Amino acid sequence: MKKILIINASVRKERSYSRMLTQLFMDNWTSRYPEDRFTLREIGLEVVPAIDEKWIAGAFLKSEDKNAENQAALQFSNELVLELKAHDIYVIGTPMYNWSIPSGLKSYIDQVMRINETWKFRSGKPDGDYVGLLENKKMYILSSRGDTGYGEDEKNEHMNFQTRYLQFVFGMMGIKDVSTISLDNEEFGGEIFEKSKQEIFQVINSIGGTGRK
Repeated sequence: MKKILIINASVRKERSYSRMLTQLFMDNWTSRYPEDRFTLREIGLEVVPAIDEKWIAGAFLKSEDKNAENQAALQFSNELVLELKAHDIYVIGTPMYNWSIPSGLKSYIDQVMRINETWKFRSGKPDGDYVGLLENKKMYILSSRGDTGYGEDEKNEHMNFQTRYLQFVFGMMGIKDVSTISLDNEEFGGEIFEKSKQEIFQVINSIGGTGRK
């Protein structure tokens, strides 16, 4: 049995295409692997606290040196980190906002990017050699975007601070097996968007056909 964490980052609800993609993923996956279990983490419609000075002070202390104030500042972060460690597969549903990611997703990343929890310095000292601590994990990034051409070697690749950033930052935490699926052309609607939807739906429906990866 696999444990799958669904992370929804859109601030829209009924009209969110990234949520539509995560729901399609869940429906497809459940039909193939009914024994697997899903956890939903909402970071678009619910507020993820921004890190602050107390958070930073606590995060860089050894466990034995943390006082009650330090521990309280990290309580929510600890919950999120434990959740990541407990799951095998992560599915992030996110729209592109201003060529980047929603603020809730950035706050979530800040909460889980924890030294000696999700990453560390290899030598134990600041040396530029980072080691990710989330091992043997799989991630799917399901993105929705208004325009197109953000993929590798495409005309708008240099403007893609959404999926490229997510691949990089979660890769720093040790997640190297990342599949990115993007629904483009939402802004244009009509036939061009319908074609994009059909293509992406087929891709998602094929996931897991030869195994959980």
